[in-house]
Amino acid sequence: MAKTQDYTKIMQDMMASFPVDTTKFQDAFKSQAALGEKMTKVALGAAEKSTEISSKWTKDTLAKMSDLAKTKEEPADYAKAMSDFTSSAAEMAAENLAAFAEVAKSMQMETVELMMAAGKDMSEEASATVKKATADMSSATKKAAAAAK
Repeated sequence: MAKTQDYTKIMQDMMASFPVDTTKFQDAFKSQAALGEKMTKVALGAAEKSTEISSKWTKDTLAKMSDLAKTKEEPADYAKAMSDFTSSAAEMAAENLAAFAEVAKSMQMETVELMMAAGKDMSEEASATVKKATADMSSATKKAAAAAK
C-alpha cells in the first residue's frame, strides 16, 4: 500500500530553513512602548499646564467679581465697577488664551520632535532588519540548494 507523504515534516523542515528572529519583534514592541510613554508624558504635561492656567483664570475672575459685588456709595460707581470688571475680564481672557496657545504650541513641537526621532529610529531598525533578513535568506537558499543536490 502506498505511504502518504508527511507534509507536516516537510513544512517543519522548510520553516527551520528560514529562521525568524523574534528579538526584532521584541525590540519593536519595546520601542513602541517607549514612544507611547514619551507621548503620554507630553500629553500629561500639557494637561497639567492647562489646568493650572484654568485654575488661575478662575481665581482671578472670582477675585474681580468680589470687587464688583461690594456695596458702592453712588449709582455711578456701580457702572464704573462693571466697566472695570468687563475690561479686566477681556484682558484676562486675552492673556489666558495666549497662555493656552503657548501650551498647545509647546506640545505640538515636542510631539513633532518625538515622531521625527521615532521615524529615524524605525527607519534605521528596518534597514538593519532587511539587510539581516536578506543575508539569512541568501544563506538559507544556498543551504537548500546544496541539500537538493
